[in-house]
Amino acid sequence: MSGTPEFTVDEVAWSEASGVLSALRREVFIVEQGVPEDLEWDGLDPQCAHVLARDAAGRPIGTGRLLPDGHIGRMAVVQGWRGRGVGRALLDRLVAMARARGLAEVALNAQTYALDFYRKADFTAYGEEFPDAGIPHRAMKRKL
Repeated sequence: MSGTPEFTVDEVAWSEASGVLSALRREVFIVEQGVPEDLEWDGLDPQCAHVLARDAAGRPIGTGRLLPDGHIGRMAVVQGWRGRGVGRALLDRLVAMARARGLAEVALNAQTYALDFYRKADFTAYGEEFPDAGIPHRAMKRKL
């Protein structure tokens, strides 16, 4: 467990937390950002490592996942908790998990509005901007 007195971040198994993780992603990606449901549910979740942030009362406030190949994705923080360190704590935990698994690098596809957030965590953008679910993205990576 890691985090602050305001929230915690834990690694959770998809098999045990899929309902909570799915609800967070539905709220942020499907409802708020308009991502088509069939694009959000790619079938990869059971093979990923997941993190879940909860507030001091135990309510879920954020999530992210790490694919076996070192790709970080599905980073989502509920609107009222953005800008309070939750996203960075989720990302730091996912990077630490990748390092513990012996991966040499992590990668992600960042929504372009979040590029500075990932740059501050030592990720470097590469390649051209591209649309994913109708949202502009850039590929990024970080050596571990």
